[in-house]
Amino acid sequence: MSSNSPPPTFQDPPEYTFPAHRLNTILRDSSKQPIVLVACGSFSPVTYLHLRMFEMARDYVRHNTDFEIVGGYLSPVSDQYKKPGLLAAAHRVHMCNLAAEQTSNWLMVDPWEAFQSYQRTAVVLDHFDYEINTRLGGVTTADGEQRHVRVMLLAGSDLIATMSEPGVWSEPDLDHILGRYGVLIIERAGADMDQAIDSLARWRGNIHLIHQLIQNDVSSTKVRLFLRRGLSVRYLLPSPVVDYIEEHGLYVDDGAPASAEKEKEKGKGKAKEATSSSLKVPS
Repeated sequence: MSSNSPPPTFQDPPEYTFPAHRLNTILRDSSKQPIVLVACGSFSPVTYLHLRMFEMARDYVRHNTDFEIVGGYLSPVSDQYKKPGLLAAAHRVHMCNLAAEQTSNWLMVDPWEAFQSYQRTAVVLDHFDYEINTRLGGVTTADGEQRHVRVMLLAGSDLIATMSEPGVWSEPDLDHILGRYGVLIIERAGADMDQAIDSLARWRGNIHLIHQLIQNDVSSTKVRLFLRRGLSVRYLLPSPVVDYIEEHGLYVDDGAPASAEKEKEKGKGKAKEATSSSLKVPS
């Protein structure tokens, strides 16, 4: 987007306010480039791995780049995304807020994407860029110099795999996401990144691969399956999220048994979870 381009227009959900209460508006190190991490995904439900991704990214940025993270956001996808197992946005946003507010001191949840029609990832990143740099004016150094904040996508390695598949993503969107913003990719078990990265060679300088030093393969899909079988998911998710799921009886009201005993008694088979190639962070 050139400096002569008109400002973008965005349709905000009713009573929407951009969350900035944890955004660090003063750059600690003036030699660094300020960045904000944005994770787009279903978060149905949010897991410890979703939160852990931000911590791994923060370690990577601190030790391997000239960036300084000034904020981190979870952006739950709209209900219009129509992904199997996708709980209503109100529940997903609330669980993300519980996880961010009660287990972190720097993460935030932006409901802008969740409470409207489906928005492409490129548009979501534009929204963050507009809110942080145009409306809030970016950040300042200790000396009062104004700095533009670079927005970067945070995702699992399976996202890069979909980006390297012909026809899954549009070329303009790939160029917008990887060229204008950039992405930090968290390695996931069993993913072959070399071939995927080779297919995206033109943007290689904006793709940062982060290896998991402690492997974690917890996924929302597995958590939903556990819940439908009546199995415990405690210590796989933040405790406030587990409490919320139990209080509202989530993920067990779709005809699947609410407990292992009921499953055995009724002789029902294992719940099957449909999956699809997502243009968001797969969950």
